[in-house]
Amino acid sequence: MARSRGAASVPSVRLSDDTLARVVPSAFGGGWELDVDGTPQSHVDLDDPTHLHFEYVARMGAVIDRLRMPGQPLTAIHLGAGALTIPRYIEATRPGSRQQVVELEPALWDLVRENLPLPRGARIRVRIGDARATLGRLPAGLVGTADLVVSDVYSGAQTPAHLTTVEFFTEAARFLAPDGVLLVNVADGAGLAFARREVATVQAVLEHVIVLAEVQTLKGRRFGNLVIAASRAPLPTEWLPRLMAAGPHPAKVAEGRELDEFARGARVATDADATPSPKPSASVFTR
Repeated sequence: MARSRGAASVPSVRLSDDTLARVVPSAFGGGWELDVDGTPQSHVDLDDPTHLHFEYVARMGAVIDRLRMPGQPLTAIHLGAGALTIPRYIEATRPGSRQQVVELEPALWDLVRENLPLPRGARIRVRIGDARATLGRLPAGLVGTADLVVSDVYSGAQTPAHLTTVEFFTEAARFLAPDGVLLVNVADGAGLAFARREVATVQAVLEHVIVLAEVQTLKGRRFGNLVIAASRAPLPTEWLPRLMAAGPHPAKVAEGRELDEFARGARVATDADATPSPKPSASVFTR
């Protein structure tokens, strides 16, 4: 049962790396936030799961809304659970969807399950383990069937290096249906060296790639999140104006020649030379 906002203590747990995970009332727009060592990881509104508060999550939601027919159930794999904001969104907007979620920290999942329970009857299965290792243990029947694979894995405020490589994205892409879409959350700052490398790496695996971001973030002028959307099949051109209109604003969708120029000169990340995503300064999360 979710705890009331008036609870005297904040639900919390120590994770395996000694960071502190807490479920706290959101000061912005209602709902709750999962905070890990001072980094807001997820926002959840139990009364309205379609409320996507974080900008990058709303951009992911805008892509998901374009998949299949409106309301049609999806098969989805989520690498990185957080408070399961996107799985809840899919369950609310596309009832009957089959969803697999992979989370490294059993204590974090216990915290979320107890304080931010999933809707009754939701077909969301949570598996505990490293995202990359667990991909190899998913049912063989899922290979080639997923409408959506989401990679949004953070250890504290950084994506681990082994989840940024061409080998990792190749493994994740095996689960995509022929026209399935891979969504990757990338956090980066000035110069966007890490993001450029991630775009080049995804382009080495999947032919059709776009990037959604806030304008100043895409220009490398501020630390922020970029969403990579990629597929073996062409991403319909009619998506682009709709994604722009969906916001959050000011929105930008980079594709084609612009995206090739964005990634020009960036080396594809491999298991031999990958690095974690850059760590943001604490001021990034001061709101």
